[in-house]
Amino acid sequence: MAATSSCIVNLGVKGNGNPEQPFSSSKSSQLLFSSNLSFAYNNTKYCLSLHSHQTLLSACLTKTKKSAFVVASAKPEHLKIMISGAPASGKGTQCELITKKYGLVHIAAGDLLRAEIASGSENGKQAKEYMEKGQLVPNEIVVMMVKDRLLQPDSQENGWLLDGYPRSLSQATALKEFGFRPDLFIVLEVNEEILVERVVGRRLDPVTGKIYHLKYSPPETEEIAARLTQRFDDTEEKVKLRLQTHRQNVEAVLSMYEDITLKVNGNLRKEDVFAQIDDALTKLFEDRKLNSGSLAA
Repeated sequence: MAATSSCIVNLGVKGNGNPEQPFSSSKSSQLLFSSNLSFAYNNTKYCLSLHSHQTLLSACLTKTKKSAFVVASAKPEHLKIMISGAPASGKGTQCELITKKYGLVHIAAGDLLRAEIASGSENGKQAKEYMEKGQLVPNEIVVMMVKDRLLQPDSQENGWLLDGYPRSLSQATALKEFGFRPDLFIVLEVNEEILVERVVGRRLDPVTGKIYHLKYSPPETEEIAARLTQRFDDTEEKVKLRLQTHRQNVEAVLSMYEDITLKVNGNLRKEDVFAQIDDALTKLFEDRKLNSGSLAA
C-alpha cells in the first residue's frame, strides 16, 4: 500500500481575536522547520510564523502598530565548493583548513574509490574488477560514487568540499546532469618550477605514512631519513607530464564553471593562500546568510 501524507494549514490572528488552533490527525509531530516573516502595510506590522511538522504545517498571522520594515529569517544553505590544484600545489593542506573552519564534508574521488572497494558496495565491486585487470575505472562508475556521496545526509546537512573532481568536461557535465553545481570553483595556481621542486623533494616514511620534503619539511631524525622512499613518478620528467595533463583537464572544466571560478595564488605560504580562500568563502557565506536571513526596507 503506498504511503500518503497530508498538510494542514491554520491561519489565526493574535491580539484581540482568538487564534484558531491547528488541527492534526496525530497528537505528536516532529518539528522540522520554523520561520518568521515580518512585514508592514499601511503602518501596520504583520508577523507570519510558519512551523512545519512531520504531520502538520501551521501558520499564524499577527499584527501590531509598528513602523514599516520587512524581516525574514531562515537558515542559509550550506556551502558547496570544488577545489582543483596540480600535484604538490598544497591542495590537501587547504582542504584541511577549509573543512576545519567551515565544517564541510571533504570528498576526494581517490579516497572515495578506495572506501567503496573496502566496503564491498556495488560501485566498489565494479571498480575493483577493472582495477584487478589493470584498467582505469570508467567515468560512469566514479561519477556514481561521487553522486551517491554528495547525497549522503552529512553532505546535505553540512555542505561539501569536492577535492580534485571533476577532472574532465565529461565528469563536470555528468555532475551537472545529476543537479550538482558548486557555489565556488577554487583553482590553486602555482608556478611550474615551484611544483617541480616540491614534487622532486617529496619523500615517504613507509613506517608511519608521513610525507616529508627534503627542503621544506625534513625528517626529524637520521633514523627516519635513512628509511624514506620516493615515489617512482616523483621525478622531474614525469611530474612535468602530469602537470601538462592537469592543465589540459582544468582548462576543460573551467569552461563549465567560468562564472564561479576563484583563481588563488598558490606560490605563497599556506596561511596566505588560505587567507585568499577564506575571504571568498566568508563573503559567500555572509551573502547567503543575508539573502536568506533578513531584508530591510
